[in-house]
Amino acid sequence: MNLLLDTHTLIWFLNGNETDFSLKARQLITDPANISFVSLASLWEMAIKVRLG
Repeated sequence: MNLLLDTHTLIWFLNGNETDFSLKARQLITDPANISFVSLASLWEMAIKVRLG
């Protein structure tokens, strides 16, 4: 299955925030049979937020 992670989902996952995800969502993201994608728009959004502080 292909998964497209939005900005919040990516940040929560990378920070290890287990309470922000359902068990099912965490299983889908970590399942090696699935491919997780991140939009370039999400990376752009994070860069803007970092630059703004």
